[in-house]
Amino acid sequence: MEELQYLDLINTIAQKGVQREDRTKIGTYSLFCPNPLRFSLENDKMPLLTTKQMPWKTVIKELLWFLRGETNAKILQQQGVKIWDGNSSREFLDARGLSNYPDGELGPIYGFNFRHFGAHYEPSNKEHKGGVDQIAYLIDTLKTDPFSRRLVLSAWNPCDLAKCALPPCHMFFELYVTPEKSLSLHFHMRSSDVFLGLPFNIFSYAVLLRILACKTGMQAKEVIVTFGDAHIYKNHIDQVKLQLERKPFDFPTMQMSKDVETLDFHQIDIKHFKLIDYKSYETLKAPMAV
Repeated sequence: MEELQYLDLINTIAQKGVQREDRTKIGTYSLFCPNPLRFSLENDKMPLLTTKQMPWKTVIKELLWFLRGETNAKILQQQGVKIWDGNSSREFLDARGLSNYPDGELGPIYGFNFRHFGAHYEPSNKEHKGGVDQIAYLIDTLKTDPFSRRLVLSAWNPCDLAKCALPPCHMFFELYVTPEKSLSLHFHMRSSDVFLGLPFNIFSYAVLLRILACKTGMQAKEVIVTFGDAHIYKNHIDQVKLQLERKPFDFPTMQMSKDVETLDFHQIDIKHFKLIDYKSYETLKAPMAV
């Protein structure tokens, strides 16, 4: 089972990780550049962890928020998604030197760089304009030059890092097309919260790959993730130990509406996705390091 790759990673970090101080003052067990993880998407299979229950709708809502170029966490809050609340609070923004940002605004993070890379960022603008639309570029290039070696999206813009409430952790991804029109995606984590964040990231990029394949007439094949600093926070170790006692179930599959092919990203909604045969253990809650 492919989930065993993930369980092996958290076990290795817990057993062999270097103890390091970190920005949050919590402390981590950390490994640098552990082995990549690979997940097949063939036959609509989706890499959603089963050894703990995952809020899969929350992950998709966040991804669609990125794809619409949005950067304000209050948009997610209105949908019941609170994963960015800690990094967009008044206290956190002031500590980052972003006192000119309204509550909820995160700066030029993922969505801004996906759709407006290099544009001038203004926190008061409700609708961003200009820059490079990297998502549009990828879709167009997949259709016109699928074997290009430049199918890369970067979320890392050194010029704007000081303007970000949280600089991007998954900092770029690259696409690869086979002669049979199978599409794969490799994303890189410069910093990975392996217990809380990584399971979200894996499923999110799998859904993104399915969307891009749908919009370009291809078949989603594989998601690969590589790492820089892969870490487990010290206050997550008890949950990790419990998760390691669990035997994975089979991954679920996902149906995606054919309407996704032609809909604008502002029109795609959670209703266009249906998860099938998702069996999991109960959730494992842990505090997010902010």
